[in-house]
Formats: sequence, structure tokens, C-alpha cells
Amino acid sequence: MTTFRLIGPGRAGRSLMAALDAVGGYQCKGALGRDRPLTGAARGVDLLVIATPDDAVAEVASKVEPVDSTAVIHLSGSLGLGVLGTHRRRGSLHPLVPLPDETIGSRRLTSGITFAVAGDPIARRLADSLGGRALEVDEDDRTAYHAAATIAANHLVALVGQVERVAATAGLPLDAFAGLMRAALDDAVALGPRCALTGPAVRRDWGTVERHRAELTGMAGHRTELAAYDAMVGLARRLSIDAAEGRTQSSAVAAGAERVA
Repeated sequence: MTTFRLIGPGRAGRSLMAALDAVGGYQCKGALGRDRPLTGAARGVDLLVIATPDDAVAEVASKVEPVDSTAVIHLSGSLGLGVLGTHRRRGSLHPLVPLPDETIGSRRLTSGITFAVAGDPIARRLADSLGGRALEVDEDDRTAYHAAATIAANHLVALVGQVERVAATAGLPLDAFAGLMRAALDDAVALGPRCALTGPAVRRDWGTVERHRAELTGMAGHRTELAAYDAMVGLARRLSIDAAEGRTQSSAVAAGAERVA
């Protein structure tokens, strides 16, 4: 039985506690808020989990008296191990899934997701215990990794927010576009973004794009809406160009192979 204590019983912390309780083999020895005395938090447990917001991890870790036999890990995706200071056994475990509340979070943590891990082997053991896939992320790659995770989750949700606002001007609910969004995401993951991309940027229907821009200009808060739309058209154009170049290179390789044959 692995004993642990947790600092920061917010959404992520409570989700992890519930998930570890569900899979068994772990016993929680308490959850501490940052207003509680933290000096002895690492005493008498195998593992101390710091589940505070990123900006507070270093401060919290510095308040805990190190215990050489206790592993100290954080749940941040953007931070390396240096924020854990002088603790001898340091690690990190970052789940690649949103954790909106304890019930949904616990279920998602045990659904076979990917965890970014680093440092002490206990981080990988936690991922394995939860039935997940452990992905090692080096210290120098943490920021790029977390930027990708933020785009994948937060930016995607923000984009859905724009869908909702623009659809509302046509009197349509967000759920009318749910099937389209899910199919597009499924295609992007299964086929790759280059093959999955459809729409005016791929077809070079710039007249359609300009009509979209004119419509958005008439909306409330149009500067933000137009800037977001233009940014995504730019990314779509880049993706379509990459796809075209990839097809050209593939054709050239195939033609060369035919000549050799």
C-alpha cells in the first residue's frame, strides 16, 4: 500500500485522490490547503503530491521539510523539477485531460489517458496504476509540451465559444454544430491534420472568406471575432500549403521509383 498526502485539494487534487481510491493500492493520509502548516507534510508518507496552481508550486515546496524517503511530485505541465527545490526524490505527473470536477476528473484519470511524467519513477508508477500511458517529457521540452496542451484544450474550447457566438447571430444553437466538430476532430486525429482539412482555405475560395469577414465585421465585438477568424484562416492556409507540398514530394518520390524500376 502506497501512502500519500496532498497539498492543494482543488479540482485536480480531488480528482486524483478519487481516482487513486478507485484503483486501489493507495491510501490518502490527508489533504492540506495552503493555509495549513506545511512543514511536516512529507513526514510519514511515501508520496507527497503538490496540486496547487503553477505559480504556487515553488513556494509550497519550499515550506515543506524534505524527507529523503518521501517522493514529492507536482501536477504541473509547464514546470520542471527545479521548482521542487531541495527535495531528494522529485517528480511530475501531468494528465493530458481536462478535470472540470472531481467526479468527471476521476473517471477521466482512469480512462486510459496519456500522462506526461518526469523524474522519480513513482510518477510513472502512478500513471501505470491509473491505467494510463506514461510519456516522458524532458525538462527542456516542458514549455513546448504545455503550449501544445493549452492549444489542444483551452484554445479549442475558446474556438468553440466563437462558433457559439457566430451561430447565435443566425439563430442556431451550438449543438447543431456538434456532429461537425466531433467528426472534424476525429478525422484530424485519425488521418492527420493535413488530410483532414476541408473548407474554403483548401479550395482557395477567397470570395467566401471575404464574405465571412464582412459578416463578422457587423457583429458586436467584431474586432476580436475578425482577428480570431483571420488567424485561423492563416493557419488553415499554412496547413493546406504543407499538404500540397507533401503531395508534390510524394509524387516526385513515386515518379523516381518508377524510373528506377
